[in-house]
Amino acid sequence: MEALHKIRRGIDVALSSACAVIFAAMVVIGTYQIVTRFVFRSPSTVSEELLTYSFTWMALLSSAYVFGKRDHMRMGFMADKAGPGGQKILSILAEILILFLAATVLIYGGITITQLTMTQSTASLGIPMGVVYTIIPVSGVLICIYTVLNIISLCTAPQQDAQSRESD
Repeated sequence: MEALHKIRRGIDVALSSACAVIFAAMVVIGTYQIVTRFVFRSPSTVSEELLTYSFTWMALLSSAYVFGKRDHMRMGFMADKAGPGGQKILSILAEILILFLAATVLIYGGITITQLTMTQSTASLGIPMGVVYTIIPVSGVLICIYTVLNIISLCTAPQQDAQSRESD
């Protein structure tokens, strides 16, 4: 069990660090874009494209991190009516559904769209669009890893821990 906690902590640190670095880069690039647009009257299309793609990358990596923390939104009206055992079962079923959706939509669909767009280039940066889209299957893999860790955690947790975790 300790090995699973180390894996989760390692992914948490890597994801939160990556999101912080991307956000810091976005601040710098955004400042550069504002200066070039309003001070020098010469807008930079490269910085605009970089901001768009870095925001997408940060959003997908952050969503994987949120799934790992189990802080995503949920509709608790069904779970709140179930007892502790029912809440645990519903939590596990929700994680299985998330796993299925992440595997099919993000991983399979992400790999498909990445392969299809490798021949297209971005307008300003000139890099293949497939490189930009690689974050989709990467975030899908991370969500699947987190989901498996969450299922193991839910299955091995005592009954009251599952209920208190769900109510947080």
